[in-house]
Amino acid sequence: MQKLVLICLIFFTYHLSAQEIGLRLGDMYGNNIALDATIPVKNKRIHTAISFGDNIGVDAIYDFAVASIFRSPDLRYYAGLGLTTLFSSEFKLGVMGELGIEYGFPRTPITIGLDYRPAIIIIEKMDFIYGNFGLNVRYRFR
Repeated sequence: MQKLVLICLIFFTYHLSAQEIGLRLGDMYGNNIALDATIPVKNKRIHTAISFGDNIGVDAIYDFAVASIFRSPDLRYYAGLGLTTLFSSEFKLGVMGELGIEYGFPRTPITIGLDYRPAIIIIEKMDFIYGNFGLNVRYRFR
């Protein structure tokens, strides 16, 4: 398991030029911790997560709305849509939404955020997952 975490960290930081990388804590299909990264794409971003716990899950969300709140560049909201997978006794694939708020501390390279990620599972067995709330703590590289 430690080798998988190390490989994921290397993949996020070197190959994808992740802008932020850290942890997401919260409920994710029975998992409770995830490696979380954001990858900039012009004025938008790709928000990825690999979650661990009872299963292994992978989320890739395109945040099409990332904007400042109250004209503060440090306080932002974001919204997006993407794919989610779960590798357990059955393979599951679905569509996931994301809505969140984050604060990037101006004097330290740390970003803290709260988000909500509801999902509709469409492959293996149709299901709606509504309890995906999480706390993100990420380190900013730029």
